[in-house]
Amino acid sequence: MPVDSSRPSTTPDSSRLDKPLGLTVHDIPPLSAAAPSAAGRWKMLAILLVCASPVIASYLTYYVVRPEGRRNYGELITPQRMLPAVSAISSDGSAYPLTSLKDQWLLISVSGGACEAVCQKNLYFQRQLRESLGREKDRLDWLVLLSDDTPVAPALAPALKDANVLRVPARELAQWLAAEPGQSLTAHLYLVDPLGHWMMRFPANMDAAGAAKAKQDLERLLRASNSWDKPGRLPAKAP
Repeated sequence: MPVDSSRPSTTPDSSRLDKPLGLTVHDIPPLSAAAPSAAGRWKMLAILLVCASPVIASYLTYYVVRPEGRRNYGELITPQRMLPAVSAISSDGSAYPLTSLKDQWLLISVSGGACEAVCQKNLYFQRQLRESLGREKDRLDWLVLLSDDTPVAPALAPALKDANVLRVPARELAQWLAAEPGQSLTAHLYLVDPLGHWMMRFPANMDAAGAAKAKQDLERLLRASNSWDKPGRLPAKAP
């Protein structure tokens, strides 16, 4: 029977089957350029939240989730102020960045090198507060900031034995710390958290009763922040 060559053949063309399947870029659904960027931002946010969660938890514990009627003795600083990016002067005359003091609680007093009556009283309470913390005391740095160039009297050496003593120009201190109205910077003790935030100021001219209340504040803060500070540093000698 003659073959009708005008009808299309139903037999597969082997040469076509041997050819690879052809695709063009138009066959692939376009990817969203914003997707990787958005995913990266969410991951970064998640990491930041994980890192900050101990800090957030400690502040919530201390300032929010607490029994009614309990009040802290120290005044909460709002907004908190970061350690300034300035260099203090260490005992050997070299620059000592204040920001390097992060990672530990700092109990700070301010004074001139002469360290008169108010300064000496603050040194006493700083030492007593730190020692009263017992085995937790190494989590609290005792820091004395001298605001002038007056040499420290040799008689004060025993009182400063366990303190970190640094010189910072008065103008730099005045841009960071602040006293209550009508008081000077030397009248208070100041508390800085391990992230470098100045977050509390104790009332001026502390006495023994006030020191007992300040100790309660310190104990609560140390208990709430147990997972996010580091052991103490060796004290710097008075310059």
